[in-house]
Amino acid sequence: MKNKNNELPASTEKPGEVITDAKETTAVEQYWHSAERAKLRKPPKDYKYVEEIAHLQFELIKLQESVRLQGLKVVVIFEGRDAAGKGGVIKRITESLNPRICRIAALSTPTEKERGQWYFQRYVAQLPARGEIVLFDRSWYNRAGVEHVMGFCTDEEYDEFLRSAPIFEEMLIRSGIYLIKYWFSVSDDVQEKRFQERMRSPIKRWKLSSMDIESRRYWVEYSKAKDDMFAKTDTKFSPWYVVNADDKKKARLNCIAHLLQQIPYTDLTPVEIELPPRQSDTGYKRPKISKQNFVPEVY
Repeated sequence: MKNKNNELPASTEKPGEVITDAKETTAVEQYWHSAERAKLRKPPKDYKYVEEIAHLQFELIKLQESVRLQGLKVVVIFEGRDAAGKGGVIKRITESLNPRICRIAALSTPTEKERGQWYFQRYVAQLPARGEIVLFDRSWYNRAGVEHVMGFCTDEEYDEFLRSAPIFEEMLIRSGIYLIKYWFSVSDDVQEKRFQERMRSPIKRWKLSSMDIESRRYWVEYSKAKDDMFAKTDTKFSPWYVVNADDKKKARLNCIAHLLQQIPYTDLTPVEIELPPRQSDTGYKRPKISKQNFVPEVY
């Protein structure tokens, strides 16, 4: 809602997603020395979010090492309502991992050439090789959601997708890929609050695409599309796991803790490294600093 001066009201949220995230990262780093502990542990009622996220990120590092050394192939799909918190979970998963092992696949609108391909083709190109984890920030399920609701595909294409997706996923799993699918569920009231917050914040405003704005007109249609999708693709072979995402921090902890239980991994804590002595000076003279182009020190 805008006021009489056509201005958005000042945010009542505690300032600053950037500042909050920076403080969280700094706080987590302070817990690294004590992050390692027994994997299977029920957190106490008075748990501290920072301690738990530090522990889970430490376990993710162990998982990463197991994936790399055992040559596992892992695909994790993140789907859900706009502003449900998928990006926040993906960020917490990847920020402590090696991007050469764990990467994000977030495909843009298909090109004209891709529209003429087999629907799953461009997603197949993103699948992991041995020793890789791929996180799909939205996936082939775009067809069952936004494409279907907004009329970007035909009814025949939509019906064919619902028939083919379970078969396609069974093929992936039988080929040796670990496939985990998460749906982030957020209530109408919470989504509205997050949309308003994004509108007020110039740092978050980029998260609101024109399609996000338009999708608000079709809340019920998206709900029906999700229910129909689950009816056809929530299978024993490849189930959907629903994350209650009204509380962002709990959603992050619950999702990562669950993910760690889906893939077998061993306690491969990175070994401590002893640095060798630096090469001694052999009389080599380096070029003058005045001949190099330095970035201006404005800070």
